[in-house]
Amino acid sequence: MTQPTVRRRQLGNQLRALREKQALTLEEVERLTGITPAKLSRLETARSAAKPVDVERLADAYGCDEQLRAALIAVAKDGSKRGWWFNYLDVLAPWYADQISLEASATSFRTYQSHLIPGLFQTADYARAIITRLGIGVSPTDVEARVQVRRERQSVLTQPQPLDVWAVIHEAALRSRVGGASVMRAQLEKLLELVALPNVTIQVMPSAAGAHPGMNGSFAILGFPESALDVVLVEGMLTSEWVEAPERVSVFDRAFREITADAWPLEQSLDFIATQREELIT
Repeated sequence: MTQPTVRRRQLGNQLRALREKQALTLEEVERLTGITPAKLSRLETARSAAKPVDVERLADAYGCDEQLRAALIAVAKDGSKRGWWFNYLDVLAPWYADQISLEASATSFRTYQSHLIPGLFQTADYARAIITRLGIGVSPTDVEARVQVRRERQSVLTQPQPLDVWAVIHEAALRSRVGGASVMRAQLEKLLELVALPNVTIQVMPSAAGAHPGMNGSFAILGFPESALDVVLVEGMLTSEWVEAPERVSVFDRAFREITADAWPLEQSLDFIATQREELIT
């Protein structure tokens, strides 16, 4: 795994879109950059990992503005890095490895969760209970490895340039007793601790809210300095799907804005979480 699939597709889609915008053929690009049509085709279709020097040549040939040029080069550079999650590839689904890699370089993470506490917020005990119950055919050893992955993922919340996270969690997920009362109480306490961070926002979607876009299912939007590189993860039982086309990503962006408008405001959300915590008597 030299580069996450989503990263390659992000970069390839942008390179192709930029070339088509300039109405350049593969042969014309070769004359401008020295990159053969065969190689460029592999880059645009994500069959090969792009080197930063190739991206620089292409960006210059396409007349990219400096912000997009820098973003594309950064994607190419990040693709060659081996993050801590490479030690867990034997227990991670490819889409999950992609997610962790993207979180490490994203600037924002917006998510709606209908049934679970977001993985970036989970305590070890809550994560263990979820993975044990929902993981199909997962061995006890793999459970502990996956719990450790969730714990290490959370470093993006407190790194020097932390990930900005905005989560809307349905009331039902906060009323459930995953792992028992004591585990859930500790989980709610962690939410109240995390929201004290300047880069973390948590809202609660009340059951009484009525119809809202979140009823279509849970999702997460990963944002980057250049919005054309934003992607969405739509979660499923056995696997998850990446939404990458900008016009489709914008649908989720609008949906999330509507969801935040329908959810309780921050103060009311925190009051609800605190009340639920106090009701869980161990």
